[in-house]
Amino acid sequence: MTTSRLDTTQKFSFCRNNSKLAEELALQGRMQTLPEKSQIYVEGDSCNAIALVVSGEIRVYKSNEAGRELTLYEIGPGDTCILNASCILAGIGYPANAITAAKTEVLLLPAEVFRQLLNAHSELQLYVYTMLSQRLTAIMALIEEIVFNRLDRRLFDYLVERSENNFVAKTHHTIACDLGSSREVISRLLKDFAHKGIVRGERNVIEILDYDPPFFASR
Repeated sequence: MTTSRLDTTQKFSFCRNNSKLAEELALQGRMQTLPEKSQIYVEGDSCNAIALVVSGEIRVYKSNEAGRELTLYEIGPGDTCILNASCILAGIGYPANAITAAKTEVLLLPAEVFRQLLNAHSELQLYVYTMLSQRLTAIMALIEEIVFNRLDRRLFDYLVERSENNFVAKTHHTIACDLGSSREVISRLLKDFAHKGIVRGERNVIEILDYDPPFFASR
């Protein structure tokens, strides 16, 4: 089992040039597989461990009393949640919510062990600081989009960015969460896009028909 975990640590950049850190992570960490839609944290939870993602995806989001959600960021293989790390380092409750977006395998490292390894290894420090910078930049961009850009333009840009061969495999609910809106608003905008010949919708799949619609030319 230790050998398997040691191989797994190579997914994390901070282990590739530090065999001692990789061995400590393999010995102290615990592998866990989480089904899709497993709630990992609810806002206010304490963090007794940090989750390093081996495979799958975790969505970190905020929600309000009305049930509206806003995706802050997603975590994939080789990543960890910077809010999880800050929760451990600052001794505060988790300030958001986290849920698996697919079947996800994580390496769980106890909070105290994480603090010890962080103090002892510069590679892990650089990893955490780099991820903090990347997430902060992404959240600032998200705030800018929400405050300064029209939702119809944001929705169109979102579809273009996530399209593969002209198709976007996302539900209206997922899109709404990612854009900080409601499913009803997103559905209404997509119907308007369809009427204008910009997209064509099927069940949980949206096809982009026009990547340069005159609809946005003056905006």
